[in-house]
Amino acid sequence: MPQHDSLEQFEHFRSKMNEIILSEAPIEVKRFFSLDTQTYKDGALHAGTKELLGLVASMVMRCDDCVTYHLQQCVRLGVSDEEIWEAMSVALIVGGSIVIPHLRRAVQTLKLMRGKPANLSEPNE
Repeated sequence: MPQHDSLEQFEHFRSKMNEIILSEAPIEVKRFFSLDTQTYKDGALHAGTKELLGLVASMVMRCDDCVTYHLQQCVRLGVSDEEIWEAMSVALIVGGSIVIPHLRRAVQTLKLMRGKPANLSEPNE
């Protein structure tokens, strides 16, 4: 996870900075934040489906913070690992090999969220 040592640090930083931004920002920024929140609510598409779409877009756009956020939301909404894997497969096909580093970090992050840390120990030589 870039710039953050843990999911807790990621969430703390995100929450605190959003609080500061929303307390100081002009109306245009506040409206964008509101539009973002409204977009991911249940509608014709279930919120989990929308978060999967956000995950794909974030991977293709190579935004690791966004990938982490959408993974958090997917887990919170009960999206299965199988659904997440299918979405990440779409991201890889759409984005190509440049998505692979983000796929690696996404898989590591998902494992942490599910309480199954990725085994990153050195191979035996």
